[in-house]
Amino acid sequence: MKDSEKTIGNIIDQQKVCYISSVDEEGFPNTKAMLQPRKRNGIKEIFFSTNTSSLKVESFRSNSKACIYFCDSRFFRGVMLKGHVEVIEDQTIKDMLWQTGDTMYYSKGKTDSDYCVLKFAVISGRYYSNFKSEDFDV
Repeated sequence: MKDSEKTIGNIIDQQKVCYISSVDEEGFPNTKAMLQPRKRNGIKEIFFSTNTSSLKVESFRSNSKACIYFCDSRFFRGVMLKGHVEVIEDQTIKDMLWQTGDTMYYSKGKTDSDYCVLKFAVISGRYYSNFKSEDFDV
């Protein structure tokens, strides 16, 4: 892969859904589908909005280890990113990521206590394309 940030960034930006995995209290993975990220800083930090009351937020509060997977089924390629999740409830960051229509998920608006942000800090990844895989560090 010539330019990992560009290649991986394009895959992230083109997917409407990704999969995020947390680790439960028994050490087992829990995987959930998530809507596309709200923001990213290159491929080092990826931000999602979610419900504070969700099981994944509870899991990330006790164990920040996580991975996310973006799959481009059209070209049979994908990327798994490994890292740590921070649950953010800072109003400035919540305001920055808020989008029109979010009241469908958070009825009380930007200040809804059930609205939070997940900041995924990437450590490394694995890219799959053309029947081969390639590891990379971020």
